[in-house]
Amino acid sequence: MLDAETLEAGTARPITLLLVDDHPVVRKGTRELLESEADLRVVGEAGSGEEAILRARDLTPDVILMDVSMPGMNGIDATRAIKAERPGVGVLVLTSYDDDAYVFALLEAGAAGYLLKNASEDDLLGAVRAVAAGESALHPSVAKKVLERFSTHTTPTPPEDDLSPRELEVLRVAATGRTNKEIARDLDISPRTVQVHLANIFSKLGVGSRTEAVLYGIKRGWIDPKNL
Repeated sequence: MLDAETLEAGTARPITLLLVDDHPVVRKGTRELLESEADLRVVGEAGSGEEAILRARDLTPDVILMDVSMPGMNGIDATRAIKAERPGVGVLVLTSYDDDAYVFALLEAGAAGYLLKNASEDDLLGAVRAVAAGESALHPSVAKKVLERFSTHTTPTPPEDDLSPRELEVLRVAATGRTNKEIARDLDISPRTVQVHLANIFSKLGVGSRTEAVLYGIKRGWIDPKNL
């Protein structure tokens, strides 16, 4: 995970961000917060879904903060289009809506995180860094919705044709919300090995984020939501 301390040590570049929201005042406040951190850099803004797609294509940010309700194309369709072009980009939804339909549509579209606008500044900064590191970032109320929905809607399917036993083990530990370092410690492997396993998992499952991989595993019955 990139942070200010690492950046100051000269070992990492800043996390680049694109802000997508149709309210200029919201974008201004969010930009000021993010750019107060040494390891974060806002490279652009967009006020609509259509503009977000163009800006994401031109600027290739690491993380996109995406609103849901905007004039014209909404955040769901914009996320889907952006992820189709750049599967590896991290999309963090920042919205006032926690309606089930929005939550699951955005997660299905490929969002790596879903945060409500009443989240604290520290939560937002932590979520940005988590998504940039390929980790999940779900508001507690959203995480609860996900677990409740999939706890009764899973279809057990043998994972042997998809993931190796070690990859499946890494995915199950990742589903608990642990960081790469914590996964490495729990499984007695190096953080670099964890990164390699996660990259292989994403490639095999055709997903671009840890959130998508975990949801895939829950749907297939490889991960028991009751254990999370």
